[in-house]
Amino acid sequence: MDARQLAAMAEATSLTRQGRLAEATALIQRNLAGPGQSWPMPDAPYATEEPGDTPPSRLAISPPPAEKTEQAARKRPSPRWLRRLRDFSGRSATDSPVDRPLAGRFGAFSYTNAAGTRRYRLYVPSGYTGAPVPLVVMLHGGTQDGATFAAATGMNDLAERETFLVAYPEQDRSANPGLYWNWFSPGHQRRDTGEPSLIAGITTEVMAGYHVAPGRVYVAGFSAGAAMAAVMGTIYPDLYAAAGVHSGLANGAARDLPSALAAMRQGPARSGRSVAQPRALIVFHGDQDTTVAPANAAGLIGDGLTPGPAVRGQAPGGHAYTRICYQDATGVTVAECWMVHQSGHSWSGGVPHGSYTDPAGPDASAELVRFFNEHPAAAPAC
Repeated sequence: MDARQLAAMAEATSLTRQGRLAEATALIQRNLAGPGQSWPMPDAPYATEEPGDTPPSRLAISPPPAEKTEQAARKRPSPRWLRRLRDFSGRSATDSPVDRPLAGRFGAFSYTNAAGTRRYRLYVPSGYTGAPVPLVVMLHGGTQDGATFAAATGMNDLAERETFLVAYPEQDRSANPGLYWNWFSPGHQRRDTGEPSLIAGITTEVMAGYHVAPGRVYVAGFSAGAAMAAVMGTIYPDLYAAAGVHSGLANGAARDLPSALAAMRQGPARSGRSVAQPRALIVFHGDQDTTVAPANAAGLIGDGLTPGPAVRGQAPGGHAYTRICYQDATGVTVAECWMVHQSGHSWSGGVPHGSYTDPAGPDASAELVRFFNEHPAAAPAC
């Protein structure tokens, strides 16, 4: 960390102690991104093979109005956001950045097979001692990367507290200039081919290098990453015990770019065929999402499941939500669907000012981890 970064982190710590959490978070983001960094706005995926496509638009975050800054300064920082701030810096928001080391290790690696090469980030919590722990594979959305996604979701903070590994495969610009996973292409919807083979390869590489608990490997994602998580959970049920799909689409919802855009706008096509889904699935979606239609959430739930009663709740001081659990023929809950009211195309409960986040929603990261903990893969019969 250079002198500029140390100075910025010290200032962020001071702002946090004053209760000026929004300003501290924005300062940390600017510090990590570097000069001139802008944050992306949601846009549709585009395929490398389509001529005439242009990259998604970008819009720099504007400073908050003066009256909102004053209101934020009068509020005490929530312990939840103090924990989340730790993900941006790797340090407690109330400690000096120079006297406390990083809690865990967040390294950068790469994996290569016949389909190409992909970089990935791996978070190893400080509590990892070599005993078997779960592994969560997180797939970012378009225009994001692993570090941005980790910071926005706060998943590393959860991993540090609950002791599990988190891997963040990263799309390459040579495969898609907007960094979207190509979930809508048939070449990336089949086992052991294309991007699924790369993501599965990264997963197994981590499993080979660390002691991962049997049956405790999971995959989740946001937007295009969520659509790819649905693909991965469906075609690799022997690898992933459960999947989390936030603001995404079902496996097979599209076969090319036009059908992908249609599904995003209108929801899944009414083909009458059974929907294939991961062995266990948790879905989050905002009912005001104008990028991926909320109808896609219901389209992820496979046929033959029985819905339980709709349970309404509300995040403290934030959005209301509706949660429905689905049981299989034996009465076991194998799927959950959370619809977050008045939320758009954003990670529910994410950090303030993060990439595609809505901090007013229920904590999707915590709920995904809770669901994953409840759904280990059954041991194979002898």
